[in-house]
Amino acid sequence: MEDRDFINELEINPSTNLLERSQFEYSLQDVEEPNLYRMLFNYSEVPKLIFNRRLVPMGMPEQIWITDTTFRDGQQSREPYTTQQIVDLFDMLHRLGGPNGIIRQSEFFLYSQKDRDAVYKCMERGYEFPEITSWIRASKKDFEMVKELGMKETGILVSCSDYHIFYKLKMTRRQAIEHYMRVITECIEMGIRPRCHFEDITRADFYGFVVPFVLQLSKLMKESGVPIKIRACDTMGYGVGIPGVALPRSVPGIIYGLRHHARIPSELIEWHGHNDFYRAVSNSTTAWLYGASGVNCSLLGIGERTGNCPIEAMVIEYAQLRGTLDGMDTTVITEIAEYYEKELGYRIPPRTPFVGEDFNVTRAGVHADGLLKNEEIYNIFDTDLLLNRPPKVMVSNTSGASGIAHWLNSHFRLKGENAFDKQDPIVIELKGWVDKEYEEGRVTAISDGELEELSLALAEKQGRTIG
Repeated sequence: MEDRDFINELEINPSTNLLERSQFEYSLQDVEEPNLYRMLFNYSEVPKLIFNRRLVPMGMPEQIWITDTTFRDGQQSREPYTTQQIVDLFDMLHRLGGPNGIIRQSEFFLYSQKDRDAVYKCMERGYEFPEITSWIRASKKDFEMVKELGMKETGILVSCSDYHIFYKLKMTRRQAIEHYMRVITECIEMGIRPRCHFEDITRADFYGFVVPFVLQLSKLMKESGVPIKIRACDTMGYGVGIPGVALPRSVPGIIYGLRHHARIPSELIEWHGHNDFYRAVSNSTTAWLYGASGVNCSLLGIGERTGNCPIEAMVIEYAQLRGTLDGMDTTVITEIAEYYEKELGYRIPPRTPFVGEDFNVTRAGVHADGLLKNEEIYNIFDTDLLLNRPPKVMVSNTSGASGIAHWLNSHFRLKGENAFDKQDPIVIELKGWVDKEYEEGRVTAISDGELEELSLALAEKQGRTIG
């Protein structure tokens, strides 16, 4: 390469004001045998984490957002939602995301009449956010269905690891790319924006397949003028956000590589993570930090196997990173949790953050005493204000008078001069009853119903009104 050609490939990076190379050439490595990264993924062992200590810079985009897959990936692991249930949940997603559209899109299956009816009814709502998108098989018939429904974007599966290319598709890498490019071109010709789901990216040859493929997509974008979104799918949850981890498991490496080497802008990069190794939330946050504008999630994290990243978790992550909710209504999180339990019969594990029945419940007497004096001591934030869930105390043999007083105040929503303290006669009498229950062999916690009935009876006996 002549010096003049090299100079033409240099530009000032507006984010760093440093002179950097702007063009990269990565050729497809069309191997004869699949690269299965057996040093990492020996099927008879727990996967290994390999470090190369290569660090890439953080680069959070100016705008970040959440996209929803509740009605696509979320329906692959539970009984299908009814049309009305989809509409109800879609309404709540709209309210949760707020007027600024922090929950930017929601994707739907289109294969059954029920799914299509749900799409029509959700479209009738007329919401700007979440935008309704689809996920389809790569066929002309399905593209026509998307067009008929009036959708502007659809997801297309483009599996990218050799596990999928060689063993599922029975193709070579070159054949896979040629097949994908035909399908994506056809999608664009139909007037639909493609969203390419790079399935199993955390087991893929990143520089031997992913980047060369994305560079072809970049060329197609320039030629067509149609944006092509890249969804990096951590299908098996192998992604790791720890700095210095080697590809293909490095989330920072994947996102940085898509931005810097494949030259994809942040607004066209989306992370889709699974929770097989308990990393769904941390990996999604890492994807934001290193340059992906979108993170794809589902309500309550319901999805294939261990599930997706929970939307409610990333709502709270957004607020922590940005210092603001940007119009999101976090009290809707509690409404969603109640809807799943009461309307759908879905049992949320009680200690699940933000949505579990006991996520802000304390049982220890010393903690209850702290809550009674100042709830900031043992509550993560004002859960009453932000989630419509005041901190609670579960009364047991360790709760003490402080725990009982706090239970009374939270259960009956008492504040100020109406609130109980641990010296109140009703509190003392309740504690005596609780102590007697456990002295006589009780091993379970005291239920809210028991305490409510007894406390109201004691108040009536003393000629008092609670509240």
